[in-house]
Amino acid sequence: MSVLETKRLKLRLITLDDGEFILELLNDPDFVRFVGDKGVRTIDDACRYILSGPKASYDRYGFGLWLVELQSPKLSIGICGLLKREPLEDADLGFAFLPRFRSCGYARESASAVLQHGREVLGLKRIVAITDRDNAGSIRVLEKLGMSFERMIRMSPDQPEIELHASEVTVDHEDRCA
Repeated sequence: MSVLETKRLKLRLITLDDGEFILELLNDPDFVRFVGDKGVRTIDDACRYILSGPKASYDRYGFGLWLVELQSPKLSIGICGLLKREPLEDADLGFAFLPRFRSCGYARESASAVLQHGREVLGLKRIVAITDRDNAGSIRVLEKLGMSFERMIRMSPDQPEIELHASEVTVDHEDRCA
């Protein structure tokens, strides 16, 4: 079921049928480095992650991370959506893409649609994003979306500081890859 569509992308609910894709994405070295090791090593682990993460978020909040697919050819390339993390007061924009689909404008295009959906459909007044200070690619995407650095935060006392960015929605799709 499609949640959002853009010129090149379709964002839809993640289902158990997406286990193989989730297994690949969550074990990408950059995902592990910048987002974290989710301990997903098998298809069964991926299915548990889907049920306890995205599916639980859909049920509880009415939003979550959505699967990002190319419109044509139909191909899963990443995830993008809104999260509600306990330490954060506001909904948090999150995205991750397989390496071969980075630097094509897909993160910006999908995140822009998610921000617009959050404001117009979900009625969110403020949306934030968190990122590792060394994740230059994500920081560039956030800046292009009009999100600005606000402060350094810790999600828990034992975790390192990360950047918190905040947004007023701007919608601007830029095609870089055909």
